[in-house]
Amino acid sequence: MYIVLIDYTAPVEEVDYYLADHAKWLDRHFRSGEFLTAGRRTPHSGCVIITRPMPRVKLEAILASDPFHLRRLARHEIVEFGATRTAPELRLVNEALAV
Repeated sequence: MYIVLIDYTAPVEEVDYYLADHAKWLDRHFRSGEFLTAGRRTPHSGCVIITRPMPRVKLEAILASDPFHLRRLARHEIVEFGATRTAPELRLVNEALAV
């Protein structure tokens, strides 16, 4: 699994101008099942995405297509981890656990 930390590199007002494009990009990856959750950071300096396990190169390609990345409005930091404990509500998305 991955946690993706998105840090804005441009003013929030400029980022917000492209928010609809970013939301469509997120929707596409939620529909494909690649993303599990996403939301704004507090304070609003970027976003966080939690993904399903996948090859890192695939995730890097997905992030390279983010409108925020394409317009150089944000940078993405990828944190890979193997979940060893999962709440019952999330066990179906933790592929490391036998269901």
